[in-house]
Amino acid sequence: MAPDASTPIMAAAGEGDPLFSPLRAGDRRALARAITLVESTRREDRSRADALLAALLPATGNAVRLGITGIPGAGKSTFIERFGLGLIGDGRRVAVLAVDPSSKRGGGSILGDKTRMEHLSRDSAAFIRPSPAGSTLGGVARRTREAMLLVEAAGYDTVIVETVGVGQSETAVADMVDMFIVLLVPAGGDDLQGIKRGVIELADLLLVNKADGDLRPAAGRAAADYAHALRLLRSPTENWVPEVATCSALTGEGIDAVWSTVLRFRTAIGEAGLRQRRAAQARAWMWSEVGESLLADLKAHPDVRKQIAGLERDVIGGRTTPAAAARRLLQAFIGR
Repeated sequence: MAPDASTPIMAAAGEGDPLFSPLRAGDRRALARAITLVESTRREDRSRADALLAALLPATGNAVRLGITGIPGAGKSTFIERFGLGLIGDGRRVAVLAVDPSSKRGGGSILGDKTRMEHLSRDSAAFIRPSPAGSTLGGVARRTREAMLLVEAAGYDTVIVETVGVGQSETAVADMVDMFIVLLVPAGGDDLQGIKRGVIELADLLLVNKADGDLRPAAGRAAADYAHALRLLRSPTENWVPEVATCSALTGEGIDAVWSTVLRFRTAIGEAGLRQRRAAQARAWMWSEVGESLLADLKAHPDVRKQIAGLERDVIGGRTTPAAAARRLLQAFIGR
């Protein structure tokens, strides 16, 4: 199939965007404004964002993409700060896309993640962007994937996506990163902290944090328990057997070894495997966008909007089935 003829035109328009050149030069203010642009729900902003992304696309894809999740209290932010500062010390540039655990009404805390990663946020080689999770499945902001492309185009070679970590279909982040890391706290036996099997099945690396002081023995036991559990599960990544390790974000012990594991992971799956993984993610991203865009357009359709309230009342009152109500809305949308 021939490529869309509008793509070169769109890219040319994006190159003329006032954000294009400063973003490519690594200007953090331009990067922040570009992410705000792609997160906008205004139709005119969407057209501009698409053009800018089309222009920047050739400069993306060169970063290491990591996803990190864990229940509240697992120490994700402390770990990411310690880990990120270590990478910066080795000459890397780190972007953290931290999804705020916000309600549908509240919209998320504006500076929550920056205050939780105080030292990292002040480093010129780091960029931290909190985004409200809103109603998107899995607690991952809808435009996180596009924000990832923007930070890569701005020159950040390591991108970390931190998820809400409350067990909400973490496949959302696993489907946009190269390696998925689950951060755990010391526990054992039947008290393996309620982490759902589905999350563990997605993990390429399990890290038992807080392996220091009195918790060190418990952390070792928990790591052994998780290693045993992993042997019963199928690896989510071809040519890689998920690993379990302990670390302490507080003391820094075991943090350097995490990056070594990341490098071994990338070597194990190889360049061809990485390209195949990202190609599958891009295809899934396209269909996810189709679904979310169609739903938004359906809800905004005038004929649909006239029927929504009444059909919702009928469904709640047991006068019609959800399936029948859905079909009526779809028929109104497509004009049948």
